[in-house]
Amino acid sequence: MSKKPTDDLEDFDMKSSDDIENNSLDEETSDLTDDIEVDAVATLQEQLNQKDAQISELESEILRVKADTQNYKKRLDKEKSDMRKYGSERVFKELLTIQDNFERALSVSNVTVETLREGVEMIQKELAKLLDKENVTALTAVGKAFDPTIHEVLSQVESNEHDENTVIQEHIKGYLLHDRILRPAQVIIAKAPAKSEDEESA
Repeated sequence: MSKKPTDDLEDFDMKSSDDIENNSLDEETSDLTDDIEVDAVATLQEQLNQKDAQISELESEILRVKADTQNYKKRLDKEKSDMRKYGSERVFKELLTIQDNFERALSVSNVTVETLREGVEMIQKELAKLLDKENVTALTAVGKAFDPTIHEVLSQVESNEHDENTVIQEHIKGYLLHDRILRPAQVIIAKAPAKSEDEESA
């Protein structure tokens, strides 16, 4: 049975209609894909901007912390420097009072030995009071066993009365500042007498 011309026309119309629908669907799909990609790019860009902002904020915070640390270090260095320079200020103020007393004592004319002694004793008491206030204490050396951490030996003397290495004389008194040696005592210590020729031959 042969085809009629109208049949070919109908087939063409149907194909054309299908093509149009498919093309329209492809265009819609393409547009939808483009929209999704644009949204994705926009989202990523926004996230990137947020990260950039966070990084900038962290960098600023690091710079602030660094600046604060440098300022703190400078302040500590200045305080240490001031402590070295002026740490003894209070002690020296009190020493100046003692210096004033010496000057007053020396300025007096016609001083007798007795009044001079009284003036020196008064000044010595003031100095002792200051040392005590600053926790400076004198070491007791005589009669003690020699200790190299607090004693400095000037000489050794033979002695039958004392054990060897016993401090028998103090040349200069030693002092402690709190529990630290401020100045060792300069001492003379005993040593065993040399044996006589008779003792060596016995």
